[in-house]
Amino acid sequence: MQNTGYKLVQLASGDYSIHSLAHGETFHPVVGPVAEAEALYVNQLRLRERLAQHSGEFVIWDVGLGAAANALTVLRATRDLAGPIRVVSFDCTIEPLKFALQHAAALGYFGGYETPTRALLEQHAIQFTDGAHEVNWQLHLGDFPTWLAQSGARRAPARPAPGNHSQCAAAEFSAPPPHAILFDAFSPAKNPAMWTLPLFTHLFRRLDPQRPCALPTYSRSTIMRVTLLLAGFFVGVGHATGKKEETTIAANTLDLLPEPLDRRWLDRARRSHSAEPMVESVYRIAPLAAATRARLEQHPQFK
Repeated sequence: MQNTGYKLVQLASGDYSIHSLAHGETFHPVVGPVAEAEALYVNQLRLRERLAQHSGEFVIWDVGLGAAANALTVLRATRDLAGPIRVVSFDCTIEPLKFALQHAAALGYFGGYETPTRALLEQHAIQFTDGAHEVNWQLHLGDFPTWLAQSGARRAPARPAPGNHSQCAAAEFSAPPPHAILFDAFSPAKNPAMWTLPLFTHLFRRLDPQRPCALPTYSRSTIMRVTLLLAGFFVGVGHATGKKEETTIAANTLDLLPEPLDRRWLDRARRSHSAEPMVESVYRIAPLAAATRARLEQHPQFK
C-alpha cells in the first residue's frame, strides 16, 4: 500500500522541511524553505522594488501552496510596504499544510501567521491586515491543469483526464491576472501534468498583456525553458539557490528579465537530448523535433 503521508526532515543547512512519502521528494531541499523562497521568489521577482512602485492591488499566484512557505515568506518580506496584496494559492491537497502547522515550531516560518493560515484552511478565503498592507488570501483546492484549461472558456468543470497529477475535481473559481507567479510543483518526473506545454500555454493566455508578470521556477532544464518559450513567455537565467547554479525566470515582457537566454543557449538546445516539450501528462525526454526547432528559432527573443 502506497504511503501518502509526510514526515519532518532535517536538511544539511540545519533547517527543517517536509518530505512527501507519496512523491519521494522533499519540499525546499538543501537550503530550507525560507532561504529558497527568498532567493527564488522574493529577490528574483524584485518584489519589494515592484511593490514600492506599484499602485493598486498586487496579485500573486502561488502555484503549489504545499506547506505555505513560499506565500508566507513573501508576505513577511513585504509586510512593511503599503498597498493591498492578493495571494491566490493553488493546490490539490491541504494535507501538507495541515502537517506543517502541527510542526510549526520546528519549521520556523509560521511565526505570527498561524491564525490566518488556519483560517485559510477552514474558509479558503481570508482578509487580514499584515503590517502596512491589507492581504486578501484565497485558496483554490482542485486540479490546477484542469482549472486553467477551463477557466478561460468559463465552462463547467470536468473530471481530470487519466494520468493527471491528481484526482481532485476542479471547482468553480476565478482569479484576476497575476503580477507575479510562484511556481513550485513537484518535479516533472513525479508530477508531469504540471510541466506540459499545454499547461504553460493556458497559463500565458491568462496573463494580462498590459500587466507585467514574471514566473520563476527552480528548474533550469532545457526542456523547461523550451516549454516556456513555446508557450509565449520570454525566458531568462534565474538566480542560484541551494545546489543549483542557475534557475529559470520567465515573463511576458523582457523588461523583467535581467539575463535573457541568448542564441548561444539556443545552439545548445538544438544539440540537447532532452529539449522536446511534453504535450501529455507522461514524463519522457527527447531531442527537439524539426517543427519544434523551427518554432523556437522564430521566437521574438532570438530575433
